Amino acid sequence: MTLHRSLPDFPWDSLADHAATAREHPGGVVDLSVGTPVDPVPDVIQRALSSVSAEPGYPTTHGTPELREAVVGSMARRYGVTGLDPAAVLPTIGSKELVAWLPTLLGVGPGDVVAIPELAYPTYEVGARIAGADVVRLADGETPPAGVKLVWLNSPSNPTGRVLDAPALADAVAAAREAGAVVASDECYLALHWSAEPVSVLDERVSGGSPSGLLAVHSLSKSSSLAGYRAGFVTGDPELVSGLLEARKHAGMIVPRPVQAAITAALNDDAHVADQRERYGKRRALLHAALTGAGFRVDHSEAGLYLWATRGEGAWDTIAWLADRGVLAAPGTFYGPGGSEHVRVALTASDERVATAVERLAR
Repeated sequence: MTLHRSLPDFPWDSLADHAATAREHPGGVVDLSVGTPVDPVPDVIQRALSSVSAEPGYPTTHGTPELREAVVGSMARRYGVTGLDPAAVLPTIGSKELVAWLPTLLGVGPGDVVAIPELAYPTYEVGARIAGADVVRLADGETPPAGVKLVWLNSPSNPTGRVLDAPALADAVAAAREAGAVVASDECYLALHWSAEPVSVLDERVSGGSPSGLLAVHSLSKSSSLAGYRAGFVTGDPELVSGLLEARKHAGMIVPRPVQAAITAALNDDAHVADQRERYGKRRALLHAALTGAGFRVDHSEAGLYLWATRGEGAWDTIAWLADRGVLAAPGTFYGPGGSEHVRVALTASDERVATAVERLAR
């Protein structure tokens, strides 16, 4: 009954008062604070989900052979990652549960160090705390400290949308390997690129042609609108993935069989991903223009589902300014001290809600 006491407060709970202010605006709130997909699940995925809904048996923790082959194929087609071993693919219950439990599943514990980006998805730190490990934040290019056991990379970044090119990622991988650390690369936004082309940590230009010590974490929540399905996977070093599989078997961390079918269908179909990217691109263009027109500066944001914006003031002052106009965003402080003057604006709202936000920002 003490684990929760070692964890930080859930960040979005602190937005409650500003959310209430935004909801009172005539016409209701435009919620751009959380990256929750709003577009319908593609028909091809819905059909796959229902196609095995009558199967009564337990699913396999390792996933079906078809799912694992679909991961290998999609990584090659979409990101140029070849040579993956289908056995080194493991479906996950979304990506957040893997992020939160990965340090523990890898055997990281008290006295160990987990390195995370200077501005980072909060669950990286939560996962380290669950394992009882210490956390260090690293700026781009900063060498991990001695004793580090796990290094998180995230390109495209949540929250900033920053993309690290292949040489920068290769340098980060080399430094982590030199320190003897496992590298976990959060690649949930890899399919959503705008002004820069992101690469996987498993790209041979980054990995040096070997997946040793590397794990690539993927989610279908954004690119395939499957947040409600809890659909993701991890792949990379066969030995590491095998160890994760054995631990997850014992823990009952199993993706439901209908969701496995949905993942397979989503990974075998690239058309819906391109369609979804186009929708987000149009919303991004409108919100980017509206924010800059309202006096914001948008930094980074080369890829991903967010605009990293600032008015040159404290993040919570900007949150209040937006809430008074019926728009809710996330303060940059959720992601680390370096976000103290930025807000994260999500692209995940309907066309109508985005148009409403644009109108309000122009006033």
